[in-house]
Amino acid sequence: MRHQIAGRKLGRTTSHRLAMLRNLVTSLFEHERVKTTDAKAKELRPLAEKMIGLGKQGDLHARRQVLAVVRKHEVVRKLFDILSPRYKSRNGGYIRIVKMGRRHGDGAPLSLVELISEGKETKALKKPKAGRRREKKKRAEVVTPPEPAKL
Repeated sequence: MRHQIAGRKLGRTTSHRLAMLRNLVTSLFEHERVKTTDAKAKELRPLAEKMIGLGKQGDLHARRQVLAVVRKHEVVRKLFDILSPRYKSRNGGYIRIVKMGRRHGDGAPLSLVELISEGKETKALKKPKAGRRREKKKRAEVVTPPEPAKL
């Protein structure tokens, strides 16, 4: 039984897993989106949300805590100066995970992890179902010509 056991091992040793998550969170803040597997995305979200929360604090201690995780100084500067002020009125939920289907090679489920842009929403990657229904209704509305009058 797995009582009180949190987190995923992702088939890696502890040091490899932590290094991978540090690389993922650095890439996420650098590019503001990253494509990865579902399991990695679910493990990445709490770490990235914590880094944004530290960025919102803005003091030296928080900056040093972020530097212990994020690998590039330029990315830490971007986090504190650009990304964290974007979420000053938001109490959480800075990360969106969008499922993208399966990877062609091994069938692993893929996700797009992206920072939520405050003020404007990005469109979903999949085609909405409402558009498909409208197409069916258009096909059903075929007008039949009137019958000729009988004499």
